[in-house]
Amino acid sequence: MSRVSALLLAAANAPAGSERVARFVAVGVLNTAFGYGVYATLVLLGAGAQLALAGQFAVGILWNFATHSRLVFGTTGIGRLPLYTVAYLTVWAVNALALQVVMAAGLGPLLAQAVLMPAVVALAYILASAALGARRAS
Repeated sequence: MSRVSALLLAAANAPAGSERVARFVAVGVLNTAFGYGVYATLVLLGAGAQLALAGQFAVGILWNFATHSRLVFGTTGIGRLPLYTVAYLTVWAVNALALQVVMAAGLGPLLAQAVLMPAVVALAYILASAALGARRAS
């Protein structure tokens, strides 16, 4: 079994409540690899950093909604997709502004986005929790 498969299996089987952050991190490893892979591919193909970021987020909305809703928050269906999309676009806007600032300080697009990932992930968790109706642990 691959490491990614093991992480996904552990995330899917984790109990609800206090371990939600751990599931978010486990699923986030896959989502981050996927999203950063899209971003890096677009940059290496000649897209500017902001265009590559927009492409990454456009592709990532459905992918991340599916993994977050099912594996992290235990929600089903697509009823929460519009609110999740608003949350995701908010993360994108904050990320895009921060990327511009960090690149203006002299970092290249690949390193700049890598440096921003921890803050972007934290914001994504907060907004995804709200959008997907995270229940409080009892």
